[in-house]
Amino acid sequence: MPSTTDALRLLTAAAVRERCAVVFAAAARGETRHFRLCLGRLDEAAYRVAAVTRRRYPDLNVPYHSRWRHFAAGGIDRAALVAPGADPLEQARARIDLAIVSVLLDAGAGPDWNYREAETGMVLTRSEGLAVASLRAMQQGLFSSDPACPWRADAAVLASLTLAALARALQHDPGNPLYGIEGRARLLRRLGETAAAAPELFGRPARLGALLDHWRPQRGGLPAPAILHTLLRGLGTIWPGGMALAGIPLGDCGHHAAVPGDGIVPFHKLSQWLAYSLVEPLSGAGFAVTELDGLTGLAEYRNGGLFLDYGVLEARDPDLARTPLAAGSEPVVEWRALTVSLLDRLAERVRDQLGREARDFPLAKILEGGSWAAGREIAAQRRPGGGPPLTVNSDGTVF
Repeated sequence: MPSTTDALRLLTAAAVRERCAVVFAAAARGETRHFRLCLGRLDEAAYRVAAVTRRRYPDLNVPYHSRWRHFAAGGIDRAALVAPGADPLEQARARIDLAIVSVLLDAGAGPDWNYREAETGMVLTRSEGLAVASLRAMQQGLFSSDPACPWRADAAVLASLTLAALARALQHDPGNPLYGIEGRARLLRRLGETAAAAPELFGRPARLGALLDHWRPQRGGLPAPAILHTLLRGLGTIWPGGMALAGIPLGDCGHHAAVPGDGIVPFHKLSQWLAYSLVEPLSGAGFAVTELDGLTGLAEYRNGGLFLDYGVLEARDPDLARTPLAAGSEPVVEWRALTVSLLDRLAERVRDQLGREARDFPLAKILEGGSWAAGREIAAQRRPGGGPPLTVNSDGTVF
């Protein structure tokens, strides 16, 4: 019988790394059903990632991979727009509000959606479009209960957010369809309900940015894995799908036959993306965030696509690329697990090529430099529209 301790262990970055390593070991033995591991091609992928990193950041002063990079689409410092004139702690709360809402909206947008930013005239797509759209929605007070203070994400407002209101803010309509819009609206409503039920984390009345005050006792040394664990415990009930262990919601997890016992492989992709994205607001408020490499690489289609497009992973069934796959299906779980383990190995090779050490060039910089951008580039070269090499049917809350 699984225990609460077993379940809580799965709500950690360490468990993501350990369980994915089990699937990787099975692939290395040639025992996985869906993908073949071709490690001899990893150096070529690493060379591409290092080259992309040098081109994007010639001085190798690479920022962390986070949502804040997308807010700066087109070279515009939109972070400076957040809560102007507020004191540093209130500005950090507002940035946490924004980061949480925006990251949870950041699943695949689909190939046919774009966002036209009225303030600049820019037309943005995919992750950048979703980031800027969410920032502009918050600027207009969509998530705030106080018309005089738009830069807030209040639980009561989120809990009552309508599909129509979110669709207007994200410019979704039949001619500009955003993939999974219904799932995104449901996720934000559950977010509001969950925050309202956890005053120890989000205050009373509940606000997402109140997490800053929950973490203030650890201001002198807040480990990144602890940030993730808090997010997973505090927001676990928002995720659809219902996977749970010992009554505890597990969030972004799947099953794989290579894993003994419960067979569960945790990923926590959006939650880890959120943890990475909270580092800068917390640091700006004087927090010392530590152990950044305690988090893992992100099991999503840009990083995973890099390994498929470079042949580091080969589908055993040639028809797999033409088959729509459920997000929780074993082929997708296997692909994601192998991606997490391969990112750690890729990071070592990229650092060697760049002449950097792990202490100065953590995984968050490899991702930003990096693997995500290289995955997007090679996808654009291989496929019209730059879509992923596998077709995954998602509700807008996983990838």
